[in-house]
Amino acid sequence: MNPRQRTLVAAAVMAGLFAFSAQAAIQGLAGPNFNFTAKSGYISTPEGGRLFIWGYANGTGTVQYPGPTMIVNQGDTVTVTLNNQLDTPVSMVFPGQAGVTAQALSGSTADGLLTREAGPAGTVKYSFTATNPGTYMYHSGTRPEIEVMVGLVGALIVRPTSGGAPIANQAYGHAATRFDQECLFLLTEMDPAINDMVEHGRMSQVNSGDFFPVLWFLNGRCAPDTMEPDGVPWLPTQPYNCMPMMTPGEKLLMRVVGGGRDVHPFHHHGNNALIIARDGRMLSSSATSGPDRGVSVYTIQTAPGQTADAIFEWTGEKIGWDIYGHQPGDMMEPNEYAPDHGKPLPVTMPENQDLAFGENWSGSPYLGQMGVLPPGQGNLNIGGSYYYMWHSHTEKEMVNNDIFPGGMMTMLMIMPPAGLMKTAAKN
Repeated sequence: MNPRQRTLVAAAVMAGLFAFSAQAAIQGLAGPNFNFTAKSGYISTPEGGRLFIWGYANGTGTVQYPGPTMIVNQGDTVTVTLNNQLDTPVSMVFPGQAGVTAQALSGSTADGLLTREAGPAGTVKYSFTATNPGTYMYHSGTRPEIEVMVGLVGALIVRPTSGGAPIANQAYGHAATRFDQECLFLLTEMDPAINDMVEHGRMSQVNSGDFFPVLWFLNGRCAPDTMEPDGVPWLPTQPYNCMPMMTPGEKLLMRVVGGGRDVHPFHHHGNNALIIARDGRMLSSSATSGPDRGVSVYTIQTAPGQTADAIFEWTGEKIGWDIYGHQPGDMMEPNEYAPDHGKPLPVTMPENQDLAFGENWSGSPYLGQMGVLPPGQGNLNIGGSYYYMWHSHTEKEMVNNDIFPGGMMTMLMIMPPAGLMKTAAKN
């Protein structure tokens, strides 16, 4: 692991230990009224590359990839005003939303194939009622085969309400969709050849049939940048991280969005997840039954334009030994798997001189405990957390321009209960 990667993972660990509550919420813009500007800019990739993009900015702010995550409540009348600073027509479409209207406000506008377009210096206002809670996407509907591929895409989250009031920590209106933490996974890809042609005004030469991506993104970042905190200053146009964090027994809501043109099988090590919804519709046999048609999976297949909501849990159940290193008479931890309480590790750990050390090895196999490490070895896991790699199961998508590790990959951080974290830090 090079020094940059060490810094990235260290920052993620520190974020997990000292700012976990801030990481629990998906970063975005609260609605229901939004003012976006389509403009150009650049993003960076961890192997040292730089790509030209078109993207949506919040008002007159910095262009970003992906566009700002819009967060609204069920029943809201949502308005999005799009100002176009590009030299080509662009627009916005909102899959899954009914009754979308588009109104020309100023400058150059025209009726496109899918929606009203804002021409250069034009302004269009889109409106719709967010009738159904769930996870959705939005994107340019003008030339999506090019404009989505170079950055004009984002996510829309509609939170459920009851009696007009938001329901906290639920994905849908049923209690079985409750969660403790949530994380957005917007899956996209890019072919730098297309970005280069767009940058130099050669859109007429783009042949979408030649599309050959070599960069793959989670929330607009390639690994290991996915594990940097939100809003780091050296990624000004890529503000969103993608590093899920949880403690044992919590429910993590995975909001997965297929924002590109390829299928990406997103694989989550550690446990299966229960898919509770597709495309903003709960997998339910009736209005009151909850996600009774949910599907348990270890890889979420998400087609282009499709979304999935899934609940992931982890307690260490049936690992076969006590993940906390308890003695049989010790007190139980919250959400601990009782049948494994007090069971010893089934192997004898070798001496340190016989081991190779990963960067996230705490020196101990037990959650929340630290061990002795040789100087310069490991040291990034200062809280005794467990890490699981979450990544595309199309293995070539775990690189940045053929450089591993990278691409559509991040880490799930399983953190010990708060009391154990404090004890580990003191030790």
